[in-house]
Amino acid sequence: MLSLKDRIELLENDLKTVPPRISVHHDLPFAILRYDPKEEWEVRREAKLLATRMEDCGKQVQTISLAELLWEAIATSEGLDAILELERERGFEAAQEQVNIYLSDPDWSYLPQMLAERLRSLDPAKNIVFLLRSAAMAPAIYQMSKLLDEMQGRTRVVTILFYPGTLEGTTGLRFMALKEREAMGNYRVKIYG
Repeated sequence: MLSLKDRIELLENDLKTVPPRISVHHDLPFAILRYDPKEEWEVRREAKLLATRMEDCGKQVQTISLAELLWEAIATSEGLDAILELERERGFEAAQEQVNIYLSDPDWSYLPQMLAERLRSLDPAKNIVFLLRSAAMAPAIYQMSKLLDEMQGRTRVVTILFYPGTLEGTTGLRFMALKEREAMGNYRVKIYG
């Protein structure tokens, strides 16, 4: 298995090509950089360094925090107090399920739409997006494979999902290395695992 630095170097090389070699589908310009959950702080530092190197090559890197989108979705739906009350009354699982509904239902704060809105003003020829802090969606608030599936056709901007988890086989990703989570595979995006 490659080290984190080796995976970042492969990703960087693929991002520097014209066109970038991160995906085979023009309507799903996503890739996944997988890392061990314990490497979170190192990954954040390395993402900043990679962004600087990409900017030196003429690309503009935008960083989007999935944690911020999560809190925005809660705030614009029923608010944190409603989630806290639901957790007090019916437990954590019910509260987590309600937040999943906010993020999954277009009538609430549909996460693919929120992300697409952030990407809309970006230029696919100039911009690259780093999606960070996906660990905020643990343990089962929202599945990253679902987000990638639902983003197909919504942007042409190259987007890299920084994914904390383990790699099983060549495409199986286990989010946050949680043993109770099934390893999910997405064969349509490249995994730097």
